Amino acid sequence: MELAGIQFAPLSVPMERRLQTLAAGVGFVWLIFGGFICLFLSIYLILFTRFWWITSLYLLWILLWDVNVSERGGRQIQWVRNWRWWKYMKDYFPVTLERVPWVELDPKKNYLFCVFPHGLLSLGVVCSFGNNYGEFKTYFPHHTAHVVTLSQHYVMPFFREMGLALGGISAEARSIQHVLERPEGGHVCVLMPGGAQESYYCKPGQYRIILNRRKGFIKLALKNGTPLVPVLSFGETDTFDQVEGETLKKIQEFIRKWIGIAPVVPVGRGFFQYTFGMVPRRKPIHVVVGSPVDVPKIENPTREQVEEYHGKFVEHLQQMFEEQKFHYLEDPENTKLVIEC
Repeated sequence: MELAGIQFAPLSVPMERRLQTLAAGVGFVWLIFGGFICLFLSIYLILFTRFWWITSLYLLWILLWDVNVSERGGRQIQWVRNWRWWKYMKDYFPVTLERVPWVELDPKKNYLFCVFPHGLLSLGVVCSFGNNYGEFKTYFPHHTAHVVTLSQHYVMPFFREMGLALGGISAEARSIQHVLERPEGGHVCVLMPGGAQESYYCKPGQYRIILNRRKGFIKLALKNGTPLVPVLSFGETDTFDQVEGETLKKIQEFIRKWIGIAPVVPVGRGFFQYTFGMVPRRKPIHVVVGSPVDVPKIENPTREQVEEYHGKFVEHLQQMFEEQKFHYLEDPENTKLVIEC
């Protein structure tokens, strides 16, 4: 039904789909604003409630004992990863995790998954690696996934506990290093090399990524001899459009440099209508794991060596995109992977 240019959802929508919409919408808002909500909640609890002493003890515990846990492998909590909420969120799009045929991971090795494109919020990554309803353990039962996210998330009280429970670790180099150097193997760091800045390129049907200037992950892989695994999230950029403009872009960049988060203005849908809002659009996302790129272990890689393996990875990623896009895109012939300078 359409009214005043707004297309409303029909009343006959099944309850299952409504729960999926609720999970996706609330999940997105939580991931964007949850840190600030929890920060203001902490201030309120200390200043205006009788629970000030409990909150103060909690903050003191973080400051003195737990502040660096996100740089020491984090702490996953399976009970949280098993919340049915994540299944509703995953089924909303839906998100599927797949792999290029014959890709296997050595249980005795650690791996660095490099996911493109970032999208507005890497929803494919959250649904595939940040809970137990994805297919990660089906394909790679001997590995544990650690999702690399902004270090700012782990200084926000209460909000940090959710990120840690879902398997998050800090994006600091020493945090990734801590996981990749573990001698027993069986660990995967899931990294979005394009970072928050790449979210500016999130437009339906476009696959524009930031990679030419991103070489730190190559250096980390070389220092540990960690295979690089390209991962493509087909459909990630279709879940949102965004408001654009030159003046807005300058404001966004100014804010991003201060807080590390790209403050884009998303254009999605609402809970009860399809025209506008902050709920992601119901578009399928296919997260495809490619074949690993083996790299040698070099404790102090030179700039030339970093450039060499960066070039090999870029070539491997582009080849994978050209091969796989015909399985997942509506217009593969005219869709290219554009790597920004």
